[in-house]
Amino acid sequence: MTKPIIGISGSVIIDDGGIFPGYHRSYVNEDYVDSVVQNGGIPYIIPFNENDEVIKMQLDNVQGLILSGGHDVDPRFYGEEPKQKIGATWPERDHFDMRLLKLAEANGIPVLGICRGAQIINVAHGGTLYQDLSYRSEETLKHSQGHSPSLPTHGMKVEENSKLAEVLGKTDFRVNSFHHQLIKDVAPDLIKVATAPDGVIEGLENKDGSILAVQWHPEMLHRNKKVAFMNNLFKWVVDNAK
Repeated sequence: MTKPIIGISGSVIIDDGGIFPGYHRSYVNEDYVDSVVQNGGIPYIIPFNENDEVIKMQLDNVQGLILSGGHDVDPRFYGEEPKQKIGATWPERDHFDMRLLKLAEANGIPVLGICRGAQIINVAHGGTLYQDLSYRSEETLKHSQGHSPSLPTHGMKVEENSKLAEVLGKTDFRVNSFHHQLIKDVAPDLIKVATAPDGVIEGLENKDGSILAVQWHPEMLHRNKKVAFMNNLFKWVVDNAK
């Protein structure tokens, strides 16, 4: 039986030392790759580029898509100017990820957005973000933990009748957290399905359940036996690949 190919949106890392300082390298964190392999798929890193025709051909060669983490989303994509506490942005990668998302939806393949990937999904569909958690008026938990990436630190509640709850098989658990931007206004055609105890939105899905978006990092938890159900997100992508 042929295993499905799962594309993982790539980023670029710039060497800050060694013999090639300033050299650009295409990459994703290895946990994304391992999570796909562990759950029955064939991982393909989709290298960042700015050629829309190439991006289309890249997407046409995969049967499922994972939008990975990374830079802050440029606020121009949701009608704002940059505020003081926004981090590094990369609008060209925003375009790349949004193009992959649009093509994946057109091809009817499953999409899993993780951290920045969840924010990209919301913004691409017309939602907005808090550029930094300090701009939220309510008291807000620490959402950028200074601990092991595989250590869950704050609670999470998932709506019982949601696709996300069906996939995870749980509605009340703890997650790891590495973000300072937050989902603000949910896009009109998406559904809020998971929140942290402080009310921060951490899970979205579309109406037909073909797109799941989570603000935490399940790929960093896939080896943690205490939260082994996080593998279900990657199994969902693999099992529904087309």
